[in-house]
Amino acid sequence: MPLPDRPNEPAAKQPSLGACADGMAWANGQSRAALQLAVQQLSEAQAGGAPAALCHAHTELARALAALHAYSPAESHLASAARWAVVMGAIDVRAELACAMAEVASNATDLAQASDDESEAGRQHLRATRGRARDHALEAARLASLTTDPHWEVRVLLRASDVLDRCGDHGDAVQVQHRALVLMGLNNTDLPTDADPAFDRPSHPLQLQAPAALM
Repeated sequence: MPLPDRPNEPAAKQPSLGACADGMAWANGQSRAALQLAVQQLSEAQAGGAPAALCHAHTELARALAALHAYSPAESHLASAARWAVVMGAIDVRAELACAMAEVASNATDLAQASDDESEAGRQHLRATRGRARDHALEAARLASLTTDPHWEVRVLLRASDVLDRCGDHGDAVQVQHRALVLMGLNNTDLPTDADPAFDRPSHPLQLQAPAALM
């Protein structure tokens, strides 16, 4: 089950979920049930204390929260999952989780932009979420080179490049995308530049895929 796509509806048109949510979403019974199940699974994992179970449970709770556009708590639980992935020594999982955090923060940025909040607090929130998205994406790109599977590395790099492009960081997006192209054997040309009309910016090739090892 993938993490949800970025919000398509302006926040003002959706009912509030309460203080924990960054945005607003139509919280149907299925979404609420998924959230309750994820909370229960995390409680059981905490009782057991196994790092793999805790990593998985935090990821599932993050997915349920993101489905309700509650991006800040979703990002927090992904960070908790990443800490357990460190304990596990699971580089591939850490790279996937960094991608997920980047994508959730990028969705929060989209939602903040849609709110049209021109206050200083609103502008600070927008800058902070965009900055976190960029930082997570760069961390994912760094971890990508440490993964055990070249195909996985390509996947991580493309997702990271996509988030960087969404953040307006086109230069880094080009660099990261080029690394993926080299791994795919598509490195017969020089590194393209953002000014090159022939260059096609990342087109969300693997947008918001859930960490495969945790599904």
